[in-house]
Amino acid sequence: MSTITATPSAAYRTYLGLAFGVAAGALWGLVFLAPELVHSFSPLELAAGRYLAYGVISVMLILPRWRALRAALHPRDWLSLAWLALAGNTLYYVLVASAVQLGSVAMASLVVGFLPVTVTLIGSRDRGAVPFRALLPSLLLCAAGALSIGWQAVAATTGGTALLGLVCAFGALASWTAYAVGNSRCLARLPHLSAHDWSLLTGVVTGAQALLLVPLIAIVQPVQHAAADWLQFAGVSIGVAVLASICGNALWNRMSRLLPLTLVGQMIVFETVFALLYGFLWEQRWPQVSEVLAFIFVLAGVISCLRAHRSHAAPATHPDAVSDGPAAG
Repeated sequence: MSTITATPSAAYRTYLGLAFGVAAGALWGLVFLAPELVHSFSPLELAAGRYLAYGVISVMLILPRWRALRAALHPRDWLSLAWLALAGNTLYYVLVASAVQLGSVAMASLVVGFLPVTVTLIGSRDRGAVPFRALLPSLLLCAAGALSIGWQAVAATTGGTALLGLVCAFGALASWTAYAVGNSRCLARLPHLSAHDWSLLTGVVTGAQALLLVPLIAIVQPVQHAAADWLQFAGVSIGVAVLASICGNALWNRMSRLLPLTLVGQMIVFETVFALLYGFLWEQRWPQVSEVLAFIFVLAGVISCLRAHRSHAAPATHPDAVSDGPAAG
């Protein structure tokens, strides 16, 4: 008598991927609030603190499996980890923190909020992807949501400092677009690695890059902080490292193996949504009408994207992806 092995349905994988994406966005939204919590520290110091903590914690968690993981990686994989760590972590966070401090949370959120558009446009070129014309309504809704959130902030960006912050925000947009696309494709060709282990390996490499920032900070930005400020900085750095980097990245990697790149792009909007929610709580105010409209546009955009994938009957994973590796310990 034959035995039938039950496998998760495409719908189940999609909804599970959506849940992981929303959870990752909720944790990543904290990244936009961190520069406000320790405003006296520079973007370089913020990046160094967060990613040194991320690196140390990653080394501690990955140490029991280090030999096996090292044997499973090729030099090409280490090069991929290096540029992904730079594009998605070190460089991106320096640019985001600079955009927040030179401009505002709303302005930075607006520009980074266009990530779903850029990532989805690239993903629509993948083999078997949903055609661009089917994704267009979702992209327009996403863009409308981003514009509803931050057009006033950009309109007020007239000074040289604020304009520099706007440039940093667009740099962050380009950097993380490259990361989202590259990371999804690396996960697809490395089925023998779990999503959590890939996140920890990224953390190890990111921590090494953060070490290089320390002498640079000592040269260009001499330390001028009180002991109490350093304690607060350490707490924020460790908190963001654990919640956004360790947990958020692991959730995002799990999602990236469950959803096609065109849908992965849509999930990035939740980082912007939660960043704004945290901003409202920090500022102790209710959202304005334009901000409520933005949430509606974002939700409608994700629903529209889901319908486009159902109509197209696209696979529930990246074209070259396979199921996730063994569960991380």
